[in-house]
Amino acid sequence: MSTDSSTPFDGLRVAIFEARMAGTLADMVARQGGVPIVAPALREVPFEDNPGAVAFADNLGAGRFDVVIFETGVGVRYLAELLASRLPRAGWAEALSKTKVVARGPKPAAALRELGVSIDLHVPEPNTWRETLALLDARLPVAGLRVAVQEYGQPLPELTEGLERRGAVVTCVPVYRWALPEDTGPLRAALTAIAERRMGAALFTSAQQVEHVHQVAAAAGIEDGVRAALADHVVVGSIGPTTSAALRAHGLPVDIEPEHPKSGHLVAAVAASWRSIAKAGIGKPPNPRSSP
Repeated sequence: MSTDSSTPFDGLRVAIFEARMAGTLADMVARQGGVPIVAPALREVPFEDNPGAVAFADNLGAGRFDVVIFETGVGVRYLAELLASRLPRAGWAEALSKTKVVARGPKPAAALRELGVSIDLHVPEPNTWRETLALLDARLPVAGLRVAVQEYGQPLPELTEGLERRGAVVTCVPVYRWALPEDTGPLRAALTAIAERRMGAALFTSAQQVEHVHQVAAAAGIEDGVRAALADHVVVGSIGPTTSAALRAHGLPVDIEPEHPKSGHLVAAVAASWRSIAKAGIGKPPNPRSSP
């Protein structure tokens, strides 16, 4: 690693497990003087045969929902594409005008605005199921209401069960699932570099990335090495509470979590603070003479 500290990252090698926004994160890291190592840990696979989404469109058009909660921007776009033959883009605004629209964060809000949809409630940061339920309790009690939830890559039991405990009739709308990348080579290479202590920082931007990192490291037989390096050598950046909870559930550290759960804030926080994290030999490979 360079000894010239003229840039925030100072040449630090930074693993990026994001997929869809990997290029954007890599550019952010590079602008801060880091060396981005792009290693996508997941991909989104839309459900092609999706009777639940079709039923959602029919019920929405018939005014059978009181509230619709949109969880992700990519989910909104997949739904619009999947349902284009039943619900044209121009029809979304009218269909959703009959219900209350809740956007979990800025990404679903942006996707909904692309469809001309008005949003009634914006879930505040850090945009988890806890904030969603608290917002509804304060602004739109759901007892007796029919609530549709656009899921992301897996079911949302905490949100669904929380709504049902409050007396809502809940319809889950699955849109896509998470899977490993078709090519896991870059991910395996990055995890090997972490295990060999040739990486200075690792950025996690979703809980599912944590699960897939664990899965791929275990399959490659390097889980213990990855775990040890993340504990005492590599600075671990987590985008927000849900991702941090997943890291801790696997016994992994959360060294830096930004005040706002956004990618730009994560990169900036890690760039600004990585030197203050007390981890031996951070950013540098181990001395070859001391390696087994």
